[in-house]
Amino acid sequence: MCQFPVQDPDRSAYHPERTAAAIGINCTASLPTTVESIWATALSTFLSLHSKMPPLAAKAARAAFAGPTAEVTNPEFTEFTKFVLQDDPKSVAWALRSILIGRKDEHRRLSTIRNVPVLIIAGEEDSQFPVHVVRKMADAIAGSTFRVLQHTAHLAARENPEGVNAEIDAFLATVPATV
Repeated sequence: MCQFPVQDPDRSAYHPERTAAAIGINCTASLPTTVESIWATALSTFLSLHSKMPPLAAKAARAAFAGPTAEVTNPEFTEFTKFVLQDDPKSVAWALRSILIGRKDEHRRLSTIRNVPVLIIAGEEDSQFPVHVVRKMADAIAGSTFRVLQHTAHLAARENPEGVNAEIDAFLATVPATV
C-alpha cells in the first residue's frame, strides 16, 4: 500500500518523530455546535431504544452521508449507505456519542505539529463537516495541504475513491521516503 508511516493528523501532534506524513479526510477539530450536540444526543437516545434501524433515522443518516451528486449519479454508493444503515442502531448510537457528542476542540494541539507533511481533504458536499470547518482544521496545522473534492460528500473515500486516491498519491509523491 504505502511505504510511509502515514497517520491521522491528531496522532502526529503526539508523535511527530514517528510520522512521515499525516492525512485527514472529512474530519474536523472543532467542538460540536449546540444544535449538533442536542440533535446527536436525542438521536442516539432514540436509536438506543430500537433493535432495528428506524426508517426515519436511516433516511436522516443517508442524507448525512450522501450529497446531491451521489444521490443522482452514484447508485452503488447510495446502495452501500442503505446496507450500512441496516446495522444495529445501538452501534450507530455509540458512534454518535463517541464521534460527535464526545468531540473536543483540537485546534491548539494540531497547531503544535511541525515538520510533518499533512494533507487534509474535504468534500464539497459534506453536510457533516462542511468545507469551512475542515479548512479551519487545516489552517491550524502550519504548512498543511488542503484539498476540496468537488461533487463529494462525507464518506469521500467510499464515494469518490478515484479522487481521494489521486490526491493522496500526489501528496505522497512530494513526501521524502523514510528508511
